[in-house]
Amino acid sequence: MAGYRIGRLSEDMKRELSAVMRELKDPRIHGMLSIVKLELSNDLSHCKVYISAMEGMETAKEAVEGLKSASGFIKKEICARIKMRRCPDLHFVADDSIEHSAQLSKMIDELNR
Repeated sequence: MAGYRIGRLSEDMKRELSAVMRELKDPRIHGMLSIVKLELSNDLSHCKVYISAMEGMETAKEAVEGLKSASGFIKKEICARIKMRRCPDLHFVADDSIEHSAQLSKMIDELNR
């Protein structure tokens, strides 16, 4: 029963977090950023967010630094948008899965020619 709640909350947090990320004015947070995965702990105290950028790993790392500095503001905005008793601490991690999948897609296209 609790698994459904965690799943719903993580999807809601992913949606709201992407909306808040678009509103941030930090110059380090730019380009095509996406939330690859969001892991929410069972007691709702910690949330690990995997961020990936289309431009590569360096852009993702730079965006993660910007998101870490704005984590207090992001946490406040998410708690205001989603009614939860306890708002989780956000931990941002850079991920290169979008870049990796683009390289694989390019390799498959080259093989098909």
